[in-house]
Amino acid sequence: MTISTVPPDRNPSLSSMRYDPRLQVETRSDEIDLTSGLRLIRRRMVMIMAIIMVFMAVAVTVISGLKPTYHAESRLIIHTPLATKLGTDESGRNDPLDATSETERLLSRSIAERVIRDLRLNEWPEFNPALQEISPIDKIRSMLRGWVDSEKPSLPIRDSIEPIIPKYYKALRVWRDGQGDVIQIGFDASDPERAASVPNRLISIYLEERKDSLRGRVDAAEEWLLLRIDEQMGRAKAARDAADVYQKTTDVASNDDDQVEQIKSIMELGERRTKIEQGRAEARATISALEAADDPSLVLQNMVIPDSIVAMQRELRAKEQDLERLLETYGNTAEAVVDARAKILKTRTDLSLATDRYLQSIHAKLAALDHEDDTIRSALATAHEKRTRSALAQTELARLQRMADKEQTALDKLEEQRRGLAAQAMLPGAELEVLSPAAVPLAPQGRGRLFYLIGALLASISIAVTAAFVVEMLDNSVRSFDQMAGMSRIVPAGFIPHLKRKDRRDPSMLFGSIQDGMFDEAIRSVMTSLKQSNGGKLPNSIVVTSAHSGEGKSLVARSLAIDLAANGIPVLLVDGDLRLGNLDSFFKSELKQGLNEFLCGQAGMRDIIHHHPSGIDFIPAGNAGLHRRVRLTDAADIIARAASLGQIVIFDSAPVLASADTMHLTALAERTLVVVKWGKTSRRAVEFCLHQLKTARNAEIAVAINNVNPKQHAMYNFSDSELFVSSLRKYHEYT
Repeated sequence: MTISTVPPDRNPSLSSMRYDPRLQVETRSDEIDLTSGLRLIRRRMVMIMAIIMVFMAVAVTVISGLKPTYHAESRLIIHTPLATKLGTDESGRNDPLDATSETERLLSRSIAERVIRDLRLNEWPEFNPALQEISPIDKIRSMLRGWVDSEKPSLPIRDSIEPIIPKYYKALRVWRDGQGDVIQIGFDASDPERAASVPNRLISIYLEERKDSLRGRVDAAEEWLLLRIDEQMGRAKAARDAADVYQKTTDVASNDDDQVEQIKSIMELGERRTKIEQGRAEARATISALEAADDPSLVLQNMVIPDSIVAMQRELRAKEQDLERLLETYGNTAEAVVDARAKILKTRTDLSLATDRYLQSIHAKLAALDHEDDTIRSALATAHEKRTRSALAQTELARLQRMADKEQTALDKLEEQRRGLAAQAMLPGAELEVLSPAAVPLAPQGRGRLFYLIGALLASISIAVTAAFVVEMLDNSVRSFDQMAGMSRIVPAGFIPHLKRKDRRDPSMLFGSIQDGMFDEAIRSVMTSLKQSNGGKLPNSIVVTSAHSGEGKSLVARSLAIDLAANGIPVLLVDGDLRLGNLDSFFKSELKQGLNEFLCGQAGMRDIIHHHPSGIDFIPAGNAGLHRRVRLTDAADIIARAASLGQIVIFDSAPVLASADTMHLTALAERTLVVVKWGKTSRRAVEFCLHQLKTARNAEIAVAINNVNPKQHAMYNFSDSELFVSSLRKYHEYT
């Protein structure tokens, strides 16, 4: 198709029409919009089904590998042996059994090893990891672990019991029934007979272990007591020997008669010394009286004296009485008186001599008493010293005998304890009352596989729907003009349905092959919207841009040019992306010069305009290396020349957020069309893009939503959700 020199009338009068998206009615916070939820599930159905299938595949793999588990249980009570409560002595074992401690004994490692060996649990893959086949999940897990950890995991040893112990404890459960003394033993296994045999065998092994443990404790205690008894016997014998040796060495009186004789001897010596003291006192008094008196005869009258002296005193008194009678008769000179006085003098002289002799005898007696007193005092001191030594020796002997008795008492207690241990060794360790032995279960435990499959399906659906809601909440992309209702000075230019990937890559599909399709109708609607927003006439120049690359702006620009050319309207398509433009490859022209060369002054306008057989004139981008030296103001010459020829100029510009050249072109062009990709471009990017364009040119900006999926768009609750429904039906009827 060629461009006529007189272009047809492109500006027929159109009624003024604007697209005003309605605001959605806000629902109350206490209302649940089930319709919106169902729409969300419908539009995310592929994602939901994919998640459900993934989870169900994993669940089916796991559930199919599940084996039925049988549970057997035994209930018992452990008592203290009754015989231990019948003993009257303290050596009996009267402490009650602790149910918690006995529960821990049932879970002991030694009992576990014996149960595993006796029942040969190591021969079953259920308990022996070495006999189990490695599942695909475990292979993947080990492979991932190998990427993280350089050390290779060690393989389980076939004959080792260590890997079996955790499996055994995982299947075994021993617990108390509430606060009572009833102990329950349960075991899970894939074989019902094995599930019942483990609790019963565990009880019998427990009784054996309990008896052996008690016997071992008693033997150890008895061995310890025998050592203590030997040591105590040595100490008791040493104490007795020490007492005997001390008694023999010190010659301590061993009976009471010897002690009485010692006390009696001390008393006799004391009495004798008392008598000597009395005699000495009397002798000293007599000597003192006789030596102090002038007339001893007068003193002797008051003393106990010998008979000879008494006779001499009696004779002296008789002669003195005779002299007194003579003096009464005769005078002093009478011969009889003189003779009497001579006799009295002689008697007195004899009495004095006798008294002197008596005094000397008293002195001799006093000296004898003094000598005897010294002897007795020495004997008494010796007796007291002996008595003191005997008392000290007796005290020490008593102490040694008490020590010997104490050691003997300790020995007797040890012997008593040994006899008590010997009695305990004959008693059982514990008495068991089995309330209900473990019986072979008739049915497996837990739910069936169908129950788990239904549960996994419900869980997968819940996770998938939750993931869909989360993805929907995080989705900030533009899907309707309702979402841009708050943006000022924009003109909705319409929706453009998506093309198949092969149609976008094949230019021949754009030149007439799909002109009757939905895409062609959408392009016409966009052109109509541009005409209506421009006062009912087509704009002379249009800049087609987007916020980011890959949003379909080039497809829209080229489709607009093809639609105008198909309607006989001259059009000039300019590749305004000076760095990444590919318009020459689209038209397969292999041209060397383009807009970059013109704006740099290296080529004239006629050198860069090329004509395509479809009726479209186009200008490629040219050499991208000249981009930094271009003068975009010269693009006004292209617009002016096209206007003089009656052509509409369409600039396929670079994205607004990727190049500042677009803002210069929008300042020169009459209208701007921003292409937004449905479900990809975020509202924030659109807002920023429009803000940049409004800064360059204070005019309304047309917005077209590209790559719309009609079926999915109809699932949203926007005011324009039904836009494609009728067109989609007609298109399906036509095709």
